[in-house]
Amino acid sequence: MLKKKLSLPAAWDSKVLKDEEWVVQISQGQNDELVQAVSKLQSKGLDWEHSVLEDYELPRWTDEIAHIQQRLEGGLGFLLLRGLSIEGIDLETAKQMFWGIGLLLGYPEPQDASGKLMHHVKDTGKDLTHSEIRFYQTNLPLSFHNDGADVFMLMCYRSADRGGLSKIVSAVSVFNTILERRPELAEVLQKPFFFDTRGQQLPDTPPFQEVPVFIHYRNHLHVLYKREYIELAQRFPEVPELSKIQKEALDLMDEVCEELALSFVMENGDIVIANNYDMLHARTAFEDEASRPSMRHMIRLWLSLENGRSLPTEFAMTREFSHSYRRRLGLVL
Repeated sequence: MLKKKLSLPAAWDSKVLKDEEWVVQISQGQNDELVQAVSKLQSKGLDWEHSVLEDYELPRWTDEIAHIQQRLEGGLGFLLLRGLSIEGIDLETAKQMFWGIGLLLGYPEPQDASGKLMHHVKDTGKDLTHSEIRFYQTNLPLSFHNDGADVFMLMCYRSADRGGLSKIVSAVSVFNTILERRPELAEVLQKPFFFDTRGQQLPDTPPFQEVPVFIHYRNHLHVLYKREYIELAQRFPEVPELSKIQKEALDLMDEVCEELALSFVMENGDIVIANNYDMLHARTAFEDEASRPSMRHMIRLWLSLENGRSLPTEFAMTREFSHSYRRRLGLVL
């Protein structure tokens, strides 16, 4: 049980964070090289699903990728990659460009029970009354949460007409603040909560998982947080009712996340990349004009890093982190 604040590079303060610390500009040369590499792949009849790292010739990206990996594990824990030119680029080509950057950075991991490696984050028109629908498939606001694997990559292919503001916060700073204000609630958040898996549970496991929000392991603080999924898990008769102090802890968690968050607008071609153990992210609700041929459309990858940290055993059976955990053990090829 962690009872003292952590002083880490990932414990940043949005009020003093400068743009140059978290925005990484892609050079024209890097952009052109990526476009040319994808063009060669397409001329060979290769789509993103059948392309591997060795298919991409991207020497101008080598140093940049190494710097990004260092930022993600041991640095601020997130960045915004800006400057990828996708104006006039069709969706399949954009996906192949995005896939190439992902392969350079790490190992793509499944994002659902069917094993899909790339997801489209957009409004499907369905709501959460469908048990298999997840929040990213709606236009509802997404409260602070993290995704799966070591890091997530999210590329803006088309921005929304209104809304869809992105937010990110250091979970380490959130924990430090909660510990300072209400140490007893910091302790509650280090004890197990039940999460609805939304039909994405591992084989032969129940449709919910039990794991703490914060886990301190080998000098790192790890977070797993989805307030809505904690509340949705209450529908299962096997899940105990949330206690008053648990609700109080979750309320403070949400309050501090909003208080410390960095807000920004993603432009077409922007890619946000963040460490899922250190960062939480959110999004405001959005609307698209019905008459517009294209709507808000993000593309997402979950990646395991070559330089990824050791993970606590509590993550071994979670739908979010089990693949990265198994990869550390050499159980994923």
